[in-house]
Amino acid sequence: MKIKASILLLLLCAATMQAQVYEPVDWKFSVEETSDTEADLVFSATIEEGWHVYATELPSDMGPIPTSVTLDESTDFEIISSPKGGKYKTEYDPNFDMDLNYYDNRAEFRMPIKRIARDEFIVSGYLTFMVCNDEMCLPPDDVDISLAVKGAASSSSVSDTNSIAPVNIQSISQTNVLKPVSWDFSIEDENEDGATLVFEAAIAKPWHLYSTNFEIDDDGPMPTEFIFEKMEGYSLDGKPQESDPRTEMDPVFEMEVQFFSNRARFTQKIKKESKDAITANGYVNYMVCDESKCIMEQEEFTIELEPGGGADEQQSYWTVLFLAILGGFAALLTPCVFPMVPMTVSFFTKQSKTKSAGIKNALIYSLSIILVYVVLSVPFHIFESVSPDILNEVSTNAPLNIFFFVVFIVFAISFFGAFEITMPASWVNKADQASDVGGIVGIFFMAIVLVLVSFSCTGPLLGALLGSVLSTDGGASALSVGMLGFGLGLALPFGLFAAFPSWLNSLPKSGGWLNTVKVFLGFLELALAFKFLSNADLVLQAHLLPREIFLAIWIAIFLAMTLYLLGFFRMPHDSKVENLGVGRMLLGVSSLFFTLYLLPGLWGAPLKMISGFPPPSFYSESPGVFNSNTSGIISSSEDIPEGSDPEHCPLGLNCFHDFEIGLAHAKEVDKPILLDFTGWACVNCRRMEEQVWSDPRILKILRNKVVLISLYVDERKPLPENEKYISETTGKKIRTVGNVWSDFQIKHFSNNSQPFYVMLGHENLAPLHESAGYDPDIDLYEDWLQRGIGNFEK
Repeated sequence: MKIKASILLLLLCAATMQAQVYEPVDWKFSVEETSDTEADLVFSATIEEGWHVYATELPSDMGPIPTSVTLDESTDFEIISSPKGGKYKTEYDPNFDMDLNYYDNRAEFRMPIKRIARDEFIVSGYLTFMVCNDEMCLPPDDVDISLAVKGAASSSSVSDTNSIAPVNIQSISQTNVLKPVSWDFSIEDENEDGATLVFEAAIAKPWHLYSTNFEIDDDGPMPTEFIFEKMEGYSLDGKPQESDPRTEMDPVFEMEVQFFSNRARFTQKIKKESKDAITANGYVNYMVCDESKCIMEQEEFTIELEPGGGADEQQSYWTVLFLAILGGFAALLTPCVFPMVPMTVSFFTKQSKTKSAGIKNALIYSLSIILVYVVLSVPFHIFESVSPDILNEVSTNAPLNIFFFVVFIVFAISFFGAFEITMPASWVNKADQASDVGGIVGIFFMAIVLVLVSFSCTGPLLGALLGSVLSTDGGASALSVGMLGFGLGLALPFGLFAAFPSWLNSLPKSGGWLNTVKVFLGFLELALAFKFLSNADLVLQAHLLPREIFLAIWIAIFLAMTLYLLGFFRMPHDSKVENLGVGRMLLGVSSLFFTLYLLPGLWGAPLKMISGFPPPSFYSESPGVFNSNTSGIISSSEDIPEGSDPEHCPLGLNCFHDFEIGLAHAKEVDKPILLDFTGWACVNCRRMEEQVWSDPRILKILRNKVVLISLYVDERKPLPENEKYISETTGKKIRTVGNVWSDFQIKHFSNNSQPFYVMLGHENLAPLHESAGYDPDIDLYEDWLQRGIGNFEK
């Protein structure tokens, strides 16, 4: 998990990543005849626990995509009405911050049609749906429909059509069924990075099992083969290994073969690529023979593995905790919280009989504040059946990014003083009455009162925390860590000042500076809102926010912040400033410095300090014209290989956006392929390009030693009708160019996260070594490139 630099400001990032392919809904379609001329198309969904599918009717267009059915036009039938679902739930949805209609566990939608044709006909089309859990949403998905419907003339009576008699297949009892091999599957040497799968065969005498290591011969036996199905969260590390076989003449095939007697042991190393629990599914194809006969068999296996990447996850949690504590301290300096520090500490020290009792009560109060914030994250764990990794699809979901943009604009306007976002007064009053109980219970409810009355200041910060953490691959666990840090940062001063009351004298007095802090945070919220809008623009390729316009907006925002901090204008709740404080002046100068730093970006400066936040340099009004990143790098027309597109490639590199064209060029120039699976809204992809690829050592390799093929998995360009197809891997219809590259990545590399880098030779799509992901270590990336090139040259 990578926490973006924006969390340093408001615990915010726009994420990528998730290295797992989620498929939480299983759809089944059928037809039920309701009369001689009418029928219902029935769409049934089985939904994994914790997920929910939205109804066909929703209260607002600003929320998720409702379930809908689109049928191809036909003269064989008429649509009577749109699809209707059964009874749904209406509850608050944390993903969209509104009450929504949805189904969990199971859903059924019926669409009535009038049959016109007298012969059997096909109803085709697709069903669109969106599925979410409490932490994330998957992009809207289409499921193709193809249903055979009886013609009106051949329909049965209504009483006969609502049930279909099952076909009974009589099993034939067999005698002398031979089972000479029994298998045992286990795991060895498991750690957070990988494991060794062990396949042990016990072979009955006088049978023998054949090796994996020989060529298939039309006149010879079949080698043992291990087939892994739907590899999610892991990849194979090399070929299967086996214990030493015997090599002897086989009387059945009258040739020398390698085989095992009595026992055989096979191992397969794997690399873990997911923080979720991993299941390795597949089967063993094998042939076993004695002196007179042979049997072909297939044995299925399911091996459960522990989640991978624990060390990285723990390191990321520490980062979340630290940055969330900073967010808690920021909340402390708002006008809703800061004045309560001396009042609350004085209450505990004066109302307690001894100093130690006052300190104890203040510490209980502080711990209660922390507990309240941590408890707020508990609902995100309740229905969690898998580790809450967020799919990279969240960051490429245009409606969701637009939703976050609107939310942050509202938060910013609230901080500017146009209105306040507050909790209902009844909640505050009830909590305040409960605090009169006294003792530990009363202190706990005092903490709840603080949380509620300060919500107008802490709410936007908590929204930033929720949006940032749930947009990364940390999910509910990272959110709990973040809430713990936020509560700790907010509550710690209460305990410290209770233990050392004299420190209160050093606190600045409440005043207009508190509103200044609030407005300052509002400017940051406003700037970060446009990152979400930029994500949506990149995915849709609308070119509404090219790099120059995005930077111009940020320059305007931070220039306004500078003028505000230096006292050139006031906000509605600001008091008149007679003298500019040293802290405010330094903050204003820092804002001015940042504004001036952004200015050269309008003419192509790389702006590495904020790499990953603006759109890439080639996503601009005039790519390459003023860009210092690509100045002198973009090749002349004579140097540009046919099919490459340097104007739309990072750093003006001669990259290809079509794999087949790039592969042909790689063969022509005899260079290895650097396959770059990327995305328009992938922040870490931009960081790698702007921080790592721009290094002279890396750039030289990319220009001269490899053929770069950059495949955008969120490219929305539709495919021609004759090029659309059904994925053999996922079973989904591939409709866009991005779908093609996403399916290509999943099929060949069992991964769907970005950035994802693979170095390939020219034959069989065989990787030259291990794959790579986001890692800003330039030396490590250079070593990875050089090893791949070395393996290719060998």
